[in-house]
Amino acid sequence: MFQSITLAGNLGSDPTMRYTNSGTAVTNFNVATSKRFQGQDGQWQEKTIWFRVTAWGRLAETTSQYLHKGSKVLIVGELDEPETWVNRDGITTATLRLTAQTVR
Repeated sequence: MFQSITLAGNLGSDPTMRYTNSGTAVTNFNVATSKRFQGQDGQWQEKTIWFRVTAWGRLAETTSQYLHKGSKVLIVGELDEPETWVNRDGITTATLRLTAQTVR
């Protein structure tokens, strides 16, 4: 089975690149996606969902070189298993991770 997700959003911070022990480049960055909607009270609201994105190899080097905080990006990738935890207020929270296959 194969699954793919497409995100359009903005980088929340500059990408960070490192190399694995075997010399493979890995770049991590956060992407915010937002939607605007009208609430039940008639007021406009905005909801933002954050994704943690990982790029590997040549794509990692390219994203590290050309992307910066605030960049608009379109990413096609594979959604990883979400990490969940309970925060200080007792609310269950999740981190959504994505392994990028294409970044534009």
